[in-house]
Amino acid sequence: MTATLDGATNTAIPLAKALNQALRDAMGADDRVVVFGEDVGVLGGVFRVTDGLTREFGENRCFDTPLAEAGIMGTAIGMAMYGFRPVVEMQFDAFSYPALEQIFSHLAKMRNRTRGQLPLPVVVRVPYGGGIGGVEHHSDSSEGYFVATPGLHVVTPATVSDAYTLLRAAIESDDPVIFMEPKRLYWSKDTIDALAASGSGTGQATGQRIGQAAVRRQGTDATLIAYGPTVQTALEAAEAGAAEGYDLEVVDLRSLVPFDDATVTASVRKTGRAVVIHEAVGFGGTGAEVAARVSERCFHWLEAPVRRVTGFDIPYPPPKLERHHLPSVDRILDAVASLQWEDR
Repeated sequence: MTATLDGATNTAIPLAKALNQALRDAMGADDRVVVFGEDVGVLGGVFRVTDGLTREFGENRCFDTPLAEAGIMGTAIGMAMYGFRPVVEMQFDAFSYPALEQIFSHLAKMRNRTRGQLPLPVVVRVPYGGGIGGVEHHSDSSEGYFVATPGLHVVTPATVSDAYTLLRAAIESDDPVIFMEPKRLYWSKDTIDALAASGSGTGQATGQRIGQAAVRRQGTDATLIAYGPTVQTALEAAEAGAAEGYDLEVVDLRSLVPFDDATVTASVRKTGRAVVIHEAVGFGGTGAEVAARVSERCFHWLEAPVRRVTGFDIPYPPPKLERHHLPSVDRILDAVASLQWEDR
């Protein structure tokens, strides 16, 4: 059954609205789901992702907290221990850093520490990435910290449909999920028909499960592997590459942990070449792990080394310079052109 807003169908909605609908449906389906964080109540969140939830469900279900990320995270862990399913917002990527000790030492480890007796079904929503002209502490890509921490699931949508389905799946997971939301995609739109929901406020979410990548564009010459905000850039590069004679496949990881080796491996074995793309720094970044996994599993199929197109190994630059820092179509096509083509 297709999710609808205000009874409408075939209506394009922003990604932020899809997240809002996912929260609303999850709260309607399960009284244990609570939403809290800085300015998520009356204001509805800086990006309006929680707009209207306090008005609809009351201050006990969606409420504001002090500006204390460690306190927010500790509260969520305690509530999860007592049977709630908290969804907390960190507001901006780098604002989450004061909460990392709680996340790394307790949220990620509690289920293992108790031999499975005490799961922590907590979703940590982290708006992340650049492209919005944000100043320091507002444009980081911090997924690498979470990916390197066993016990956490890490997902990031690149489409309106995935924003809805992945958030519903994250809330229903008994494992803690770091839900990375690409800020510059909040205003991208897709039709409501793309949301494969079960109906407003009731029932199971979708057939979507965490850990599945998606092939966004078929191709035969090389595979562009991206996630979150760089998926659209990869698709644009694939379109531009077609004019230069390249037939490029685009894989959207969607889930960084668990990682879908099967989809990525099948694509690279088909094309024989791979470029990994993300906004975070290159050294020690998530792309390094992806490149290593591809090299290990596809060595005999690779026609060239796996390339990476990433942010530079610097703190995030000022807004006027971010266009140079972020992966671009030109940088991606330069990487493709370097993949040892004998006939070009």
